[in-house]
Amino acid sequence: MAENWDLYRSFLEVARRGSLSEAARALGLAQPTLGRHIAALETELGAGLFARSPRGLALTETGVGLMPHAAEMALAAAALVRAASGGVASEQGTVRLTASLFVSAEVLPPILAEFRRAHPGIALELAPTDRSEDLLRREADIAVRMVRPHQSGLIAKKIGDVRVGLFAHDRYVRHAGLPGSLADLRAHSLIGFDRDESVLRAVGGDIGLAGRDSFAFRCDNDLVQLAALRAGVGIGGCQVAAARRDAALVPVLEDALSFKLEMWLVLHEDLRQHRRIRLLFDHLAAHLPAYVAEGAPRRAGASRKPAAQPAQAGKAAWPVRRTVPKSPGSVRRDPARNGGDRS
Repeated sequence: MAENWDLYRSFLEVARRGSLSEAARALGLAQPTLGRHIAALETELGAGLFARSPRGLALTETGVGLMPHAAEMALAAAALVRAASGGVASEQGTVRLTASLFVSAEVLPPILAEFRRAHPGIALELAPTDRSEDLLRREADIAVRMVRPHQSGLIAKKIGDVRVGLFAHDRYVRHAGLPGSLADLRAHSLIGFDRDESVLRAVGGDIGLAGRDSFAFRCDNDLVQLAALRAGVGIGGCQVAAARRDAALVPVLEDALSFKLEMWLVLHEDLRQHRRIRLLFDHLAAHLPAYVAEGAPRRAGASRKPAAQPAQAGKAAWPVRRTVPKSPGSVRRDPARNGGDRS
């Protein structure tokens, strides 16, 4: 049985890309070298792993069966590299953080910039994805999730409830005006989802939307939806705290429609003793509540309140909650979206 990780790494990259040349470029190898890796692995296993197809290299039945095990090896190898990057008590090394596309782009950068200034010896890896990365499999060290985690073996701290509402850019408002009621929304250009109708099922009935055809602009990527909103394409949903940072975004039917997403900070309980991971967890726990507070409801006529102050430096932000499993499976889905950590 092949014991060389390089062979499995080569197999995994070819399987993901369907091309020897593309996989070789991704790995920084010569194509003949990569070809020899695949041939050596096939010889060791006594079975072919790829077959040529019109779309490139396709996995054989044996290759399909090998794929999840090779993926697990890749996760373990990446976790091993991170663990070896610094000692348990060291402020040196690498920490991998995952969050939704929206949170990764709109919320985390200034928080992480401050962390890097305070801890220049800690390298950060950010994995933006709307899929809930599995911390038990060490796909990441820390996760910012918009759905309550239920896996055992995790430590979770609830940051707060993030409000989501409807907004429009002032360019759109000058052109089309604002709806006076929920029923009026149907006469406007709406930004919404394409194939992912989980949000529509959750709130569509409240605003009289029957399906994807209700949206004039359709996309399943939250960042693209935000870009369309800022471009004046129409009316769309946005986290209130993020929208309030853009003076050109105007609230739409603020008192008639809004919903909340829970924000949680999560890590594997075995990693809490690693100082570099603890430092990032505490930093996020201290600063993310200020973002949540930015989206809190405002009293009529009240001036904008200053953002919540972060916790005192050096004060641990470790939660006491440990998650208890409710159902099997490694990937948790947001019940409101049935699709992971979106938004």
